[in-house]
Amino acid sequence: MRKLKAVLFDDEFIALEALSSAVDWEGLNIELAGTAMDGLTALELVRRVRPDIVLTDIRMPGMSGLDLIEKVMAEFPEVRCIVFSGFNEFDYVKRAIRLGVADYVEKPITETAIEQALRKALGQLERERAVRSMERMLQSSGEALLEKAVRDLLLSGGEADLSALDQFGLDEERLSGVTVLASAEPFNVPDHPAYRVVYLREEKDFLAVMFHFLELPPAHWDSIFDELESAGKTVGAGLTYPTAEGARSSLKEARHALKGALLLGIRGGLKFGELGSWTDAPEQLSARMEAILISLRAGNREVLMREVDGYLQEIQEIRLDPECVECDMLKLVFAAEEAARELARDAGGEGRTEPPRHHIEIAEASAEGRLRAWFREKMAHFADLAAGRREREKHEAIEKAKQYVVQNAFRDVSLQETAEAVGLHPAYLSVLFKEVTGESFIKYLTRNRMELAKSLLRKGLKVNEVSERIGYMTPRHFSEVFKRYTGMTPGQFRDAPHQP
Repeated sequence: MRKLKAVLFDDEFIALEALSSAVDWEGLNIELAGTAMDGLTALELVRRVRPDIVLTDIRMPGMSGLDLIEKVMAEFPEVRCIVFSGFNEFDYVKRAIRLGVADYVEKPITETAIEQALRKALGQLERERAVRSMERMLQSSGEALLEKAVRDLLLSGGEADLSALDQFGLDEERLSGVTVLASAEPFNVPDHPAYRVVYLREEKDFLAVMFHFLELPPAHWDSIFDELESAGKTVGAGLTYPTAEGARSSLKEARHALKGALLLGIRGGLKFGELGSWTDAPEQLSARMEAILISLRAGNREVLMREVDGYLQEIQEIRLDPECVECDMLKLVFAAEEAARELARDAGGEGRTEPPRHHIEIAEASAEGRLRAWFREKMAHFADLAAGRREREKHEAIEKAKQYVVQNAFRDVSLQETAEAVGLHPAYLSVLFKEVTGESFIKYLTRNRMELAKSLLRKGLKVNEVSERIGYMTPRHFSEVFKRYTGMTPGQFRDAPHQP
């Protein structure tokens, strides 16, 4: 058993010492937690120690014992107070009784008298503790019974035993309606005499079942949702049904509304029925979906993610039904998956071999309120795959262009001809060539022809022969280009000593 704490106050030091040592505090299971000789110090000690029992003389400097008790009882009504005084005056006794003291002991105080007063106070504390314990037990038992009755109502609907709710004042005659609210986290509905709220935890949802005694106007619902928004909560609300049997339907609707609120990133409350159906979606949403797939196949990650964000923004603005959104997102993800596999096969890979889990993942993401994030992550993944394929294609195209230049080094090859050979537009090839190699197509072509010319000149061929072999129309033009490239004429280069 917890040891109780007591404090002792008297303006006479000898009296304090006598009571401190004479009383069998340990035998009474009491800890003497402090003493004081004036009322102001005594009040500070009570506030600091929070004792169970206060023993005080009536006459003390700074504040009388009775004034002290009045303040203590106002701040700590559970504390038991014992007063003692050498003045057996009726007014003191009357005021002490009115303040609710546990006992009044006359001086001179005997050990027997003070221990009797303490035992009386202990008895009062024990009875009050037992009463509080019983009240808590009854309250807990009542709450458990109420929760069970409401849970049965939600799960069984019209088959539930509605009479179980009568003992809690929720009988059909008093009720004007029932509404269920659902959230993925604990929340509270503001108290109001127009309804009573029963809170439950059912599966992953936190529920508030509102039993209405009066019909709530729209403005009151707005007020409830505003408070939820201020608290940073996201809550779905089912429709209000006129009888308790409608709670089961309201629960289903609340969960549906919650899914929509989480999808749309709504803070506060969203009522079932405020979400539009797929037929309410504007044509530009379908156009956005098409743009997503086009930009994916084109391998343009920046454009793709911009279209994805636009798609998510439009869904939020339109407030589409979450089941419609899930269905549409799933179609888009499977289409993107197929496009990615095609790109992988085109790049020489086998594509994805394990079965996709998109339908499982989307259900999990939706239940956890992260559907938008999941969809964006998926599309970003496919964007990276497509961008990687585009990068490979760029390098493959440039390698083919370089090989074409080398294979046709004995004639004047144009950008147009090379572009046709690799299947790209000339302007696009020119941009890609500079991006991948760091030099323009013309510079690469010239460098390749000049290196070949240097090789032929080292073999002793004449300038006009080399010019003709590498596709120049005149030796003069060849010589001008060669000198710009090497810093000397073809003849000077041929006659200069070279390392073997």
